[in-house]
Amino acid sequence: MVFSSPVFLFFYLTVTLALYFVVPLKWRNLVLLVVSLLFYGWGERAYVLIMVLSIAIDYVHGILVEKYRADDKKARWFVAQSVIFNLLLLGFFKYYNFIAANLSLIPGVALPDLNVHLPIGISFFTFQTMSYTIDVYRKDAPVQKNVVAFGAFVTMFPQLIAGPIVKYKQVAAELDHRICTAEGFAKGALRFTVGLAKKVLLANSVGALWEAQLAAQSAGTLSAFGGWLGLIAFSFQIYFDFSGYSDMAIGLGYIFGFTFPENFDHPYLSKSVTEFWRRWHMSLTSWFREYVYIPLGGNRGGTVKTLRNILIVWTLTGIWHGASWNFLLWGLYFAAWLILEKYILRNVLVRTPGAVKHLYTLLVAAVGWGIFAIEDLGRCWAYLRVCFGGGALWSARDGYLLKSYGLTLVILTLASTTLGLRLWERLSERARQIAAPVLMLAGLTVCTAYLVDNSYNPFLYFRF
Repeated sequence: MVFSSPVFLFFYLTVTLALYFVVPLKWRNLVLLVVSLLFYGWGERAYVLIMVLSIAIDYVHGILVEKYRADDKKARWFVAQSVIFNLLLLGFFKYYNFIAANLSLIPGVALPDLNVHLPIGISFFTFQTMSYTIDVYRKDAPVQKNVVAFGAFVTMFPQLIAGPIVKYKQVAAELDHRICTAEGFAKGALRFTVGLAKKVLLANSVGALWEAQLAAQSAGTLSAFGGWLGLIAFSFQIYFDFSGYSDMAIGLGYIFGFTFPENFDHPYLSKSVTEFWRRWHMSLTSWFREYVYIPLGGNRGGTVKTLRNILIVWTLTGIWHGASWNFLLWGLYFAAWLILEKYILRNVLVRTPGAVKHLYTLLVAAVGWGIFAIEDLGRCWAYLRVCFGGGALWSARDGYLLKSYGLTLVILTLASTTLGLRLWERLSERARQIAAPVLMLAGLTVCTAYLVDNSYNPFLYFRF
C-alpha cells in the first residue's frame, strides 16, 4: 500500500487516525503497532512474521546489553549478535538470489535457485533495529523494556517502507511520552500534502519522459540530446518521488506526535558532490557515518585508512540500494568523485565560479542516476555512450519532447530550489494560516483526481 493511493488516503489513514485519537494515551503505541503490522501485511502477508521476529530478537538483545553492561565483553557480544542477525536477515532476503546466480557461473558451483522474494522496506527497518542495540550499548538511549513501544518503533508505518531511517535515540523519549497538538496536526497535514503533490504531480509527470527515452534507446533512436533529457527527467523523478515520500512520512510523524529527521535539503542546489551527499538521503548518509565510517576510524588514521573507509562506506551504500552490479558500480562511482574532491579537486573548486561548480555537480549526479536506474550494465553503457556523442546529436523527436515537457521541466527546476519556501516565509502569519488549509484542500483534490484518472503511480524506493 503506497501513500499516494486512494485506498491509503481515504480508508487506511482515516481509520488509523480515528483509532489513534480516540483511545487513551497509554494505548496509542499499541494502536500504532497493530495498524503498522496491518499496513505491512497488506503487501507482504506472511512476511510480516519476519518483522515480528526482528522485533523479538532486538528487544531481547537490548535488555541483555543493559543487563550485562558491567561485563563489557559480554555486552559487546550481545550487540554483535543483534547486528549479525539483522545482517543475515538482510543478506539472505536481499542478496541470496544475486550471490547464487553469480557464483553459479563458476564451473562446478551450483547453488539452488530459491527465488527468494524481497520483503518491502527490509533495508530500512533492519538498519533501524540495528541502531537500537548500538544506541543502548553506547548509552545514547535508555533500554526499552516495553515490547509494545519497541514494536511501534520498528514497525511505525509512516517511515517503515522507505524512511527516513530513524535511529532509536531520535525517538526514544517520544515513544514513552509525546504530546499531540492541533498545531502539530496542522503542520503535519500540510507537510504530508506537500509531499503527496511532489510525488503525484511532479515525480509521476516526468517519469513518463524517462520511460520514453529508455524505449528510444532500446529502439536505437536515442540521440545525445535525448539521452541527457532522459537523465534530467530521471534526476527529477527520483528526487521528487523519494523526497515526496519523506515529506509525507515526516508529516505523518508530526500528526502522531513524533519528530523524524529531515531527509533532503534541496540537493540540486549543491556546488560539489560532497555537498550533494550532505543534502541527499541525509538519514542514510548519517547512519553510515555514525555506525560505520566513524567506528572504522573516519579520517583520523591517515590518507590510506581514510581512502579505505570511504571505499567501504560507499561500497556498502551502493549494495544497500540493491543486489545488482550497477548499484555497486554506482557506489564506487560516487566514492571516486568524493575522493577526487577531497584530495585533488579541493583547491580547484575553491577557485571555480559558483555557476560552474553547480553545473559540474548536476552533471556528475545525472550520470550517477543513469548508472543507478539501468541495472543491465551493457544497456547502461550503451545509453551513456550515446549521451557522450556515441550517436546522433539531435533528432526531430527531441524537439517534440522538449516542447511537450518544457513547461514541466521549468516547474520541476523551480520546485527543486528554495523559491517556494522563501515565498511562503515572506507571507505574514495570518496569511499563512488562511492559505494553508486552502492549499491543502486544493492539493488533495488535484492529487486525488490525478490518481483516479492515471494508472502510472510507481514508487522507486519500494524495491530497496
